[in-house]
Amino acid sequence: MKSTSVNVIKEKAIWVVFVILFIGFAVANPRFLSSNNLFTIARQVSMLGIASVGMTFVILIAGIDLSVGSVITLVNVVAAYLMVKSGMGMVSASLLAVSLAVIVGLINGFMISTIGIPAIIATFATQIVFAGMSYLICGGTPIYGFDESYKIIGQGYVGPVPVPVIIMAACFALGSFILNKSYFGRSFYAVGGNEEASKLSGIRVNRTKYLVYALSGLFAGLAGIVMLSRTNSAQPTAGLGYEFDVITCVVLGGVSVSGGYGKMSNVIAGVLIIGILTNGMVLLNVSTYMQMVVKGIVLACAVGFDSYQKKKAARG
Repeated sequence: MKSTSVNVIKEKAIWVVFVILFIGFAVANPRFLSSNNLFTIARQVSMLGIASVGMTFVILIAGIDLSVGSVITLVNVVAAYLMVKSGMGMVSASLLAVSLAVIVGLINGFMISTIGIPAIIATFATQIVFAGMSYLICGGTPIYGFDESYKIIGQGYVGPVPVPVIIMAACFALGSFILNKSYFGRSFYAVGGNEEASKLSGIRVNRTKYLVYALSGLFAGLAGIVMLSRTNSAQPTAGLGYEFDVITCVVLGGVSVSGGYGKMSNVIAGVLIIGILTNGMVLLNVSTYMQMVVKGIVLACAVGFDSYQKKKAARG
């Protein structure tokens, strides 16, 4: 009974942190609770949340994907280029750009699973390659001038709810279904927990890795489309450093960096915490550099706590 209580406290702790931060910023700055600001937070975290779904799968198998930011940028640039320079329709351009993001994920899967390159090196390489490709496609300048109706994806509302929030909720629901109700989700946990044992039990580990990195590319691509619609222009630096925030959200949400453990519901809390932390610091006029320091400390503490729990369990 005691062990069960401790586990429940650990799982709910992230939500307690969220509530404390929310109350703290509300007291520190009255503007934090304004409807405009809360809607701004909701739209901002939607892109983080969408990309975090794919990253959750990756970290669950004890992997990492540093190419997320570059994929977001690439999708921005390619979709905008196809619409503005090639005259392609909005739907076709968006689908083609997201398909390209999935291909990037498959390339990551090929290098990691088939060739055997460590995930951190493989995805760092693709991060650099596709960041450079984005610059080459747009010539280092923003692309804008596509149809105004495209804004509905990132700026529209369904009643009082922003469309990006609806997309994020749908992505989290899909991610939760995959983890909890599908064979693939169970294989993610198995591979992250013990890869060799997974092979012996008949799980196709290589195929699982391909699928995971393809899904990471897919959700990063969807985040890129939402970002493009929200800003209404494609910037060659649109996703710069985004992978850091996404990884922080997932790890802060309790997904173990060693793989094999984590819940999609807690990742939602991690996304919300990073969202209100960023917004709250902006309202309090905290410098960009200090924000980087704070986020780095948050990530280090989250990983440190996970490592401490692993060591404690090993001793037990």
